Amino acid sequence: MTEITVDRPELPSAVQQFVLAWGDMGGQWGVNRSVSQIHALLYLSEKPLTADDIAETLAMARSNVSNSIKELLGWGLIRRVPVMGDRRDYFEAETDIWTIAANIAAGRKQRELDPALASLAACVTAAEGDHAMHPVAVKRLKEMRAFTQTVSGWYDQMERVPRPSLMVLLRLGSKIVNFLPAKKAK
Repeated sequence: MTEITVDRPELPSAVQQFVLAWGDMGGQWGVNRSVSQIHALLYLSEKPLTADDIAETLAMARSNVSNSIKELLGWGLIRRVPVMGDRRDYFEAETDIWTIAANIAAGRKQRELDPALASLAACVTAAEGDHAMHPVAVKRLKEMRAFTQTVSGWYDQMERVPRPSLMVLLRLGSKIVNFLPAKKAK
C-alpha cells in the first residue's frame, strides 16, 4: 500500500500549539474552531497569507477557509491587504490586542446583549399587561432587564474610556473598591 502524504508548510511547535489551543478556546466561546484557528495562524504570521496558504497550512477545506475568512472580516479581526504583482487576496490579522478585544466585545454586545435587551423589554411589556402573570415573575423579569441594561450601559461607558485609563482600571482590579464611598452604618 502506498502512503499518501500532503506537502504542507511545517509550523513551529509553539505556533501549532497556539493554533490548536486558540481553536479549542474559540469552541468554548461559541466560535467555530476553524475560525479561531485561522485567526490564530494569521495573528502569529509574519506576512499576509492567501486563503490557499491557510487551507494548505491548516489542512482545511478551501470552502471552510473562505467562510471563516468572511466571519473574521465581519468581526474586524482580519483585513485584506494588497500584494504588489499578485491578484489573489491576502489576509493579515489585527495585531493590536486592544483593538482585538474591543472588536470582540463590540461584536458580542451587538449579537448577544442588544437582542437580549430587546427581548427582555418585550417580555416585561407583555408581563405587565398580563393579569395571569404572578407578581414575582414580573418582578424577576424587571430585575433581569435592569441588570442587563446596567451591563449594557457599563459597556457603553467603558468603550469611551481612553485605553491608558482603561489599563489603569484593569490593573487596579478589586482595589478600585477602595475608591468608592464607604456605606454609612445604620
